[in-house]
Order: sequence, then structure tokens, then C-alpha cells
Amino acid sequence: MDKLRGLNTRQSFVKRVFDLFFSFIGLFFLVIPLLFLIVVASFSTNTFGLFSQWRIGQNGKLFKMYKIRTMKGKLLDDNYITTKNDIRITAFGNFLRLFKLDELPQLFNVLIGNMSFVGPRPDVQGYADKLVGEERIILLVKPGITGPATLKFKHEEIILENQIDPKSYNDEIIWPEKVKINIQYIVNWSLLYDIKYILKTIF
Repeated sequence: MDKLRGLNTRQSFVKRVFDLFFSFIGLFFLVIPLLFLIVVASFSTNTFGLFSQWRIGQNGKLFKMYKIRTMKGKLLDDNYITTKNDIRITAFGNFLRLFKLDELPQLFNVLIGNMSFVGPRPDVQGYADKLVGEERIILLVKPGITGPATLKFKHEEIILENQIDPKSYNDEIIWPEKVKINIQYIVNWSLLYDIKYILKTIF
């Protein structure tokens, strides 16, 4: 693959300026609603409503990704596959997940530079960090809040709910497809495509 290097210097600069500007604007206008959602999540889950989890970032480096808590109790483990009807998800958590509001704290990740608005979703250890060969192009860009693979599998939890072995289905079917989609996203990157994916996510 002739573009294994990922985005060039100019593309990376344009993408970063876009991310920096709009994450700042987004946090400026959404900080009060975000704090409100965290407070409500704290009551609904009986613990602090904001949590962080280690994810694989650009160049395979670990970083803490922030989310609003939607489930009671602790994560069973880093590789736990959440399905739509997980009994630990609260009613308010379902509301947050339905409108992707639990992802809003990731605006802070974008602002500080370990995530982008658009890109491959950041994975727990055992997935992106295990890629080999040309597939490692995915590690050359920052993970994103949304992206083409995220949009295609926006109902992933429902899909997994209908599988006998959700984790195996994710590992053998969904994950390889995401890898292919994310490679094409990077190879064909443009700012206009990023804007398109953001608008599709919102609407």
C-alpha cells in the first residue's frame, strides 16, 4: 500500500486545526449541559458519572478516553462486549447511548490532542495494537469520536445482542470489516469527508 505513511504533514495540520477549533467551541457551549448529564448519571449509577478507560491511540500509545457512565457497577474487564440489553445499563444510560451523549466528554480528548472528531474508534487492548502489516496504517492516525466504520455499525449493540457468542462475532466478523473501512478512510482522507461523517453522526 503506497500510503502506509498515513496522512501527510499538511493533511495532519489541517485536521488538527479543525479539531482544535471546533472542540474548543463545542466545550464552550456544552460544558454546562455536560456537567448536568454527569450529575444525573452519578445519581442513576450510584457512582461518579464520568469515567475513563485506557484505549489504544495514535502510534499504539495508550491514553485515557472519557465517557459519561451509563452502567451500574464496574466493567467486568477491558474486553467485555456490551450488548443493548445488558441489565447493568440504567434507564438514563439507555437515553445517553441512544443519542450518543455519553461520548460528549471525548470533546476534551479531541481538545488535548489524543483523539480527533473523525477516525477509527479507539479500541481496548487486544485489537488495534495487534494489527500487523499494512493494517497498521490505522495506528498512524488519531482515533475518532465518529467515522465511517462507526456509522456503518451504529447499531452494533443490537447486532451483538442477537448472536450466540457476541465476542466471537465481534472479533471474527465486525472487527475485520471495521479494519477494511478504516484503511479506506485513511487512504482517501479529505476534510470534506470528515465534515460529511460529522453531519451524518449528528443528523
